Amino acid sequence: MIANCVVCVEVKASATVKASDLRGLKKLASLAGSQFKMGVLLYDGSETMPHGDGIWAAPVSTLWGMEKSNQV
Repeated sequence: MIANCVVCVEVKASATVKASDLRGLKKLASLAGSQFKMGVLLYDGSETMPHGDGIWAAPVSTLWGMEKSNQV
């Protein structure tokens, strides 16, 4: 059982990720402290990228197991 853990998912319509796009996830991580386990920014790009401290940016297409280049 996992209790008292914070995991956050944020969705952006942009095809790029800027540092300012991660402000909300980083703020939540700061407020949650040791309870924060992971934050994921889903975006309309093609790369999965780590942004430190359990925060990742990943293509929204990964939810369907597809690479962006495979979409119609």
